Amino acid sequence: MEAVLYICHGSRIKEASDQAISFIKRCMEDGEFPIQEYSFLELSEPTIEQAFFQCIKKGATVIHVIPVLLLTAAHAKIDIPVVLEKLSEEYPEIEIRYGRPIGVHEKMIEIVIEKIKKSSLFDKKDLLVLLVGRGSSDPEVKQDLGDISALVEAQLPGISVKDYYLTATEPSFIEGIEYANSSSYQNILVIPYLLFTGILMKSMTNTIKELADSDKIYELAPYLGYHPFLADILNERLKEVAKEDLYVSIKH
Repeated sequence: MEAVLYICHGSRIKEASDQAISFIKRCMEDGEFPIQEYSFLELSEPTIEQAFFQCIKKGATVIHVIPVLLLTAAHAKIDIPVVLEKLSEEYPEIEIRYGRPIGVHEKMIEIVIEKIKKSSLFDKKDLLVLLVGRGSSDPEVKQDLGDISALVEAQLPGISVKDYYLTATEPSFIEGIEYANSSSYQNILVIPYLLFTGILMKSMTNTIKELADSDKIYELAPYLGYHPFLADILNERLKEVAKEDLYVSIKH
């Protein structure tokens, strides 16, 4: 019997974990697989191990693992595979198929464009958009978000879109605010490229309050949250794993 195991990042903020669970449950509504479980890599429960065991307990012999992560970084490339390899050693009879994170996808471009168009600043002639990601020491994160920024900018003539990061990557979000303050742009829209609320979202709010030039207009857009397009992408990643052999086979 086949199962799907979704893996979210996890957060110390209960609201963020609750949002993740609600998001995954909505994604599960149209699921074709008889067994579906969600889990968290860190900071929240159920853990990957706990959810994996629930899949087996319900009769799973093949488990399709989908990382619910926006960009490809160490979590997707190292941390999750390490856990799955240990589980493969413990349960060698279970086939584990590991899929891709969301990554650079045309529907993510559409989501960001939608947020820009919904902003009260969209009709302004001098609009600067700061697209702010979590950040990682993995250079692929900067490459991916940089590509997304460029693709969004290409579809919105006259609007400048630049990528910044909250941790571990430069340019930092603080540098982004400083750039905006010193630029000729009067209107600055900050878009958190984060799935859910959490400590980083609160940090962004505080940074804008502390550093923003009072002579300019700053607007902080909502984080991404649940969006039908995100559910579509996860479903696409699941189909890749289940039918198109675009997955990593985890073996001990």
